[in-house]
Amino acid sequence: MNKIMTPKFSVAALTAAAALTLSACGSDSEETADTASAWDEIQEQGTLTVATSGTLYPTSYREEGTDELTGFEVEVVREMAERLELEVEFSEMGFDEMMTSVQTGQVDIAANDIEINEDRKEKFMFSTPFKYSYGTAIVREGDLSGIETLEDLEGKKAAGASTSVYMETARSYGAEEVTYDNATNETYLRDVAIGRTDVILNDYYLQTLAIEAFPELEIVIHPTIKYRPSEGGMVMNKDNDELAENVNTTIDEMLEDGTIAELSAEFFDGADVTQPIEIEE
Repeated sequence: MNKIMTPKFSVAALTAAAALTLSACGSDSEETADTASAWDEIQEQGTLTVATSGTLYPTSYREEGTDELTGFEVEVVREMAERLELEVEFSEMGFDEMMTSVQTGQVDIAANDIEINEDRKEKFMFSTPFKYSYGTAIVREGDLSGIETLEDLEGKKAAGASTSVYMETARSYGAEEVTYDNATNETYLRDVAIGRTDVILNDYYLQTLAIEAFPELEIVIHPTIKYRPSEGGMVMNKDNDELAENVNTTIDEMLEDGTIAELSAEFFDGADVTQPIEIEE
């Protein structure tokens, strides 16, 4: 994150200026501060602060050779911010940290392939959904990690973020969780391949492209396990109604004009993740 350099001023001059300002309109400033909304502050600063991982291909990652942050949701955010006439400041962090940062107001939005569910809706506000998928399981190619159904997860080592909906699923079937601190896809996948872990439960589109990126690893998406049809969107603080209203208006426009579908095709190998899907569970 860029460090903002502040100019040096005379302490006496600053003190005098502050005294004049306080004597002239102290009560007005206090009233404005009390009534200013989060959206007002974002507009005044001209910047939207966004938490993302930078390690989740193809949603949020650094492009090889350039080290530039990009990905499906990164570019959705950039286009959305441009339409709102705002700059974007990304903060890269792990999943648990980004949710806490939204809740405490350290960032305005989290964008990282976050599934919308009822438990999260009690604590956070979500944007209009713009990604639909379902859950799959990455296992070892030779023996499918000894897993035929989700019931076989009992006693298996499942890799992922502790508070993700997929880890909740793994725990509910008796799996032993193995967590990482914002690790790359390669770390997760290689650990399954070498037997440090047994399975990764996650989104179908993310898992498919992750495996394609590392063809040397002897891992596959389980051929018969499909579960949890899902929808995903950006996460905001539950109190930021005006921010959510502007975000949703813009997301709706981008869905209507096909912008998000175009970004989906670019990052998901031609697939349109904006369309709801049905699976037979």
